[in-house]
Amino acid sequence: MISRIDLRGAAFPGGGIDRDLLPRAELDVEAALEKVRPICDDVRHRGTAALIEYAHRFDGVTMERVRVPAEALTSALDELDPAVRAALEESIRRARLVHREQRRADHTTQVVPGGTVTERWVPVERVGLYAPGGRSVYPSSVVMNVVPAQEAGVASMAVASPPQAEFGGLPHPTILAACALLGVDEVYAAGGAQAVAMFAYGTEECRPVSMVTGPGNIWVAAAKRLLKGRIGIDAEAGPTEIAILADATADPVHVAADLISQAEHDPLAASVLVTDSEELAAAVEKELDVQVAATKHVEDRIAPALAGRQSGIVLVDGLDQGLAVVDAYAAEHLEIQTEDAAAVAARVRNAGAIFVGAYAPVSLGDYAAGSNHVLPTGGCACHSSGLSVQSFLRGIHVVDYTREALAEVAGHVVTLADAEDLPAHGAAVKARFDWKVPGSK
Repeated sequence: MISRIDLRGAAFPGGGIDRDLLPRAELDVEAALEKVRPICDDVRHRGTAALIEYAHRFDGVTMERVRVPAEALTSALDELDPAVRAALEESIRRARLVHREQRRADHTTQVVPGGTVTERWVPVERVGLYAPGGRSVYPSSVVMNVVPAQEAGVASMAVASPPQAEFGGLPHPTILAACALLGVDEVYAAGGAQAVAMFAYGTEECRPVSMVTGPGNIWVAAAKRLLKGRIGIDAEAGPTEIAILADATADPVHVAADLISQAEHDPLAASVLVTDSEELAAAVEKELDVQVAATKHVEDRIAPALAGRQSGIVLVDGLDQGLAVVDAYAAEHLEIQTEDAAAVAARVRNAGAIFVGAYAPVSLGDYAAGSNHVLPTGGCACHSSGLSVQSFLRGIHVVDYTREALAEVAGHVVTLADAEDLPAHGAAVKARFDWKVPGSK
């Protein structure tokens, strides 16, 4: 069901791990980009009419408008299962606790007497937030996108989620209910690349945004890449992934369950175990057979995900090599199930989020840890972070110098301008004093 990669005894130059030896899903965003380009151009030129046409073609729904009526949001919340509402409210409460602490304060530095630089943190004015709605419904993604944007102080936000034939062309009612719980009243029944284009270019119903965030399929990722620059983006999300670093102390029942929980998302989802215990590897393989047979979504998601080249059990010589492997892999979600897990987790450098010990499964982070589950995939955790309040803030430097403070450093400015052969830069400083500026009288 799941393959093995044996790195024991392998030597790597400089102690590094060859990333090409590790499991990884193939995701050709460049090829997808050329397919979404005409869709995005069409939305740019035809607006709502194009969105309605693509909803009929891709989602099998007929609709007259894309914006979700206010009464549909109210109705979805009124009809929401009380247990689901309570769970969403607790998820929101915990996410607010964590994200509220991320807000940075403005800071002023006095560089010299009379010369200050202030860093102001200013929220993005308007954002578009994407909530997937293909194989599964993700109200949790609404929470994870909206809460940090709200805590950052974003004044205007809109949510898009694919229309569902089962619900008369509206997004899934649990998505709508989550929006209503969060106080978001601007919601659109639009999915895929066309939703990103709607946010980027605007339509008759939807004003353009400055930034688009949220996970999605390859078409969403390709549209983000295409339109990046016109809009800011959080990341090009690829297939979801879990890596588990475990030793002989780990419980194979827990490890297998966590690998399956990630495989449940998508046939391209990656489930990777890194261990120095061959006994644990064998026990996990047996446990996978037992647990997979007893679960749902086996044929269309779990079985192909676990059997795919993106998943595997990686055998290593010891903890140090295991850490090198997970750092090279840079997982979206990394679980540490070892002896003294907290100390081991502190040594990890590359991961979207780290889950420490036997009682912090990725599922907790997906819904109710308080952390954010919109995280970098495909190895991007070696240079990128997950979604946070900071994602929606811009740092602006405010420079305030008096005449005297400028005079003190003017000579250095002119010298550096001349060294870069930019004499007009120096002249802009000289013009403020009694220095001779070329061409002036």
